[in-house]
Amino acid sequence: MIASPTVPLARGVAIPQLGFGLYKVPPEDAERLAGDALAAGYRSLDTAAMYGNEAGVGRAVRRAMSHARAGRLERGELFVTTKIWNTDQGYDAALRAFDCSQAELGLDVVDLCLIHWPCPRRDLYVDTYRALVRLREDGRVRAVGVSNFQPAHLRRLVDAVGEVPAVNQIELHPWLQQHELRALHRELGIATEAWSPLARGHILEDPVLREIAAAHGVSVAQTTIRWHLQEGTIVIPKASSPQRIRENADVFGFALTDEEMARIAALDRGFRSGSHPDDVN
Repeated sequence: MIASPTVPLARGVAIPQLGFGLYKVPPEDAERLAGDALAAGYRSLDTAAMYGNEAGVGRAVRRAMSHARAGRLERGELFVTTKIWNTDQGYDAALRAFDCSQAELGLDVVDLCLIHWPCPRRDLYVDTYRALVRLREDGRVRAVGVSNFQPAHLRRLVDAVGEVPAVNQIELHPWLQQHELRALHRELGIATEAWSPLARGHILEDPVLREIAAAHGVSVAQTTIRWHLQEGTIVIPKASSPQRIRENADVFGFALTDEEMARIAALDRGFRSGSHPDDVN
């Protein structure tokens, strides 16, 4: 794997543009798969309290930093993201939840912490974000942001706190391109990060993507990840085998043409593989 380019965030922090997602990875598999990802060249790991696998991710990171024979990595080369779950929202509750996440990870500093969902009916995301800012100011988190926030949530958060989140992690793929939300990200200076970048596999049989992939001699997954990268999106594909992990990282040896990018842009159909943020509480 060629080293992933990075995306600059606020306050001098940079995140690898290509990372490895651990959503729905069982706790007993997390250390192995995160280790496989690090061995394949990924330097960013995305977990969350709700995933239940923070401990395995932390073990993989610490092992990668301690095994000289495997090419020991420095902590500064690695980027770890976790998230505050819905039932832990609120200022004091979020601080307690982060204490638990940090203990599970076994890391002195977490690179990025996100609010997992806005949960508008709870109406606690402003106080939760203030807690994340406190954690950053205390040196326990390098960058803070949100996930699944819609334009109204972002505008309210910025107005209330006076600070723009570094990242908004959203469902994003060729069938759900979120143009309005991404335009607001560009206006405010928020980095876009894509979860479910392959629409949980739904797009893998798309005839346009299959035709473009065949033209480059790569898989549809590789084609789609390459589209994300050329769009400037941070992307965190998940895979459950070493071969697929390596394949998803092998996306720097080809480039999509302007015509191919335009064809993929025309695939948007508003299809969600996950929940709409307004429906999650």
